[in-house]
Amino acid sequence: MITLEKNDIFSPMAYDMALWVQELQTRICHGLESFETDTKFHADRWDRQNGGGGVTQVIQDGATFEKGGVNTSVVYGPVKENEWPMFRKMISQQGVDAPESPSDVHFFATGLSLVIHPKNPNAPTTHANYRYFEIQFDGQEMWWFGGGADLTPHYLFEEDAKHFHMVHKTACDKHDPDYYVRFKKWCDTYFTIPHRNETRGIGGLFFDYQNDRSKEDIFAFVKDCGDTFLDAYTPIIEKRHRMAYDQPERTWQEIRRGRYVEFNLVYDRGTQFGLQTGGRIESILMSLPAHVQWQYDHHPEPGSPEADLVEVLQNPRDWV
Repeated sequence: MITLEKNDIFSPMAYDMALWVQELQTRICHGLESFETDTKFHADRWDRQNGGGGVTQVIQDGATFEKGGVNTSVVYGPVKENEWPMFRKMISQQGVDAPESPSDVHFFATGLSLVIHPKNPNAPTTHANYRYFEIQFDGQEMWWFGGGADLTPHYLFEEDAKHFHMVHKTACDKHDPDYYVRFKKWCDTYFTIPHRNETRGIGGLFFDYQNDRSKEDIFAFVKDCGDTFLDAYTPIIEKRHRMAYDQPERTWQEIRRGRYVEFNLVYDRGTQFGLQTGGRIESILMSLPAHVQWQYDHHPEPGSPEADLVEVLQNPRDWV
């Protein structure tokens, strides 16, 4: 666990969220470990020089999961000069005039981020992230929640897509009947690879800068989403991780993983935030798969299962 002493700079919600993401990390790791016999998550604890730290839980070379990580972080402190352009942009995006310099500007950020790459090409990669930010300056407090979860299959099984989306829609509907439609569309838009003209996967939820309700109301929504992650993902793994496959399926999986790498390194805001705030490189790049390919000018055969997947990535569907 990451220890965090309460002080007068950050709100009680900062500590509540930090505690929850660490508890969720433990539950998710235990749930995923149930698919392995000899391989377990390895805990790697790290400290951030300017304040805070994290725990990276990594699993590698398992019978089910080739590589995966479930990270938690609690980072905080005064904003440094090299970090200020990014924080100034975040402040301005919410319609607030940012100070000219980071003098006396403090921030707090905590969250859970996971990426799981199964070994079997029929089993989908998944990603989830839930986070909370506070920024203090000039006697003001800015805060917001963000997060979501999405599915990246290498072969399309429509029943899996429908299940994953329905679980998250159910969590959304408990709080606002408009949430799922809004955040599903946001997910399709955010996880797009413009230079490929396709989405990274078949979507899920994505939301950011959520502060239009009380902290407690949005926190309850975020918790319901995060707490249903295993319900959304593990039934799919149960059905797919023992399916037969040959080398051509494995090759296609590695080609699709190349798209995953392209998005995470070029477009993902979480990767950029970690790199610009002095985050731990191994933890930030944990999302990258162990085995990946880039074949020159590769296109699947028309009418093949591989082509069926690409068609959906180029034309996102409504699954529920």
